[in-house]
Amino acid sequence: MPLSAPNPVTAAKLLLGAELMTTTNGETTSVMITEVEAYFAPDDLASHAAGYKKTKRTEVFYHPPGTAYVYLCYGIHEMFNVVTGPEGTPHAVLIRAGEPVRGLDVIRRRRKLTGMTPRLSSGPGVLTKALGIDRRFNGVNLFDPAGEIRLILPDEPVAQEDIVATPRIGIDYAGEPWVSKPWRLFLRGNSFVSRLNAFKES
Repeated sequence: MPLSAPNPVTAAKLLLGAELMTTTNGETTSVMITEVEAYFAPDDLASHAAGYKKTKRTEVFYHPPGTAYVYLCYGIHEMFNVVTGPEGTPHAVLIRAGEPVRGLDVIRRRRKLTGMTPRLSSGPGVLTKALGIDRRFNGVNLFDPAGEIRLILPDEPVAQEDIVATPRIGIDYAGEPWVSKPWRLFLRGNSFVSRLNAFKES
């Protein structure tokens, strides 16, 4: 698969600029991915699969790269991740934000918003609402061209100078050195980013 990489940070960079598309109930929506976070299990204590943890929820981590991992956070938010492999190695990338590309009217309706505002799809729980993603997509192949949820990688990766790297958000429980790893990546100059000024750019 195109995303198979020994380092999930490398895979995360490949996901920036990709199109994430869903087709549900005859409605197609998509975003260009603008913000991601890499999770580098088994060592990364911020990962659900730290220490090669295997549960009913984390078994998807060990599937082939390009598999969707969707979980419920705080009993409220569906969170969408891409397993990046190699198969059997529990690396994954959380998709934190995207800029609407297709189905803007549908996205607005789902989010109960008007206009073209970053609030439509910036933030991991907001993004899934915008695209109608929930746990029924957990474990599906994102590169299936006939799938209800699909991932279309860009023809060329985003240039390094157009990527901003900061620490990840909301992982204080993991402690150092994981809290400070610059594994949150977003597109420089794009407003469709969650907590845009949360950290100093690096």
